[in-house]
Amino acid sequence: MLSDEQAFQQVMETYSDYLLRIAFLYVKDWQVAEDIVQDSFLSYYVKFEQFEERASLKTYLVRIVINKSKDYLKSWTYRKQQLTNHFFQTKIDPQKMLQQAERLDIAEAILQLPIPLREVIVHYYYEELSVLEVASLLRISDNTVKTRMRRARQLLKEKLSSEEWEVLANE
Repeated sequence: MLSDEQAFQQVMETYSDYLLRIAFLYVKDWQVAEDIVQDSFLSYYVKFEQFEERASLKTYLVRIVINKSKDYLKSWTYRKQQLTNHFFQTKIDPQKMLQQAERLDIAEAILQLPIPLREVIVHYYYEELSVLEVASLLRISDNTVKTRMRRARQLLKEKLSSEEWEVLANE
């Protein structure tokens, strides 16, 4: 039988990469995402006896990460960083942009979506969850998931329709 520490270590090893990707999709910064995941595991460790197993452990941990990510996006730290980046942003070299793969354009377009639209796209397409699973995870109705997916697809179509897709056309 595993001790609490061994069980916690196993949970961390099992879910840390997945939770890191989820956090990154919200905050768009790897270091902040790592901090959020670490803080989420700490919250779970402190309050693990409150876990009632109404959902899977993975769903529970994802919910913690999502909540902490949204809290971060509302925080003064994030707003201050965004303001600083806005005023001191360096210009991107067009030559460098041409060298990047076009697949990054799709990821960037997804990251530019508003959070409610982004999260359904990510969970549905990248995490391959069903509409009902996404609805359950985000605590919204399945029709809301479908509506958000439709809106997100439309925005992505508008953003990406003007792009020339040389790399993808040659595959």
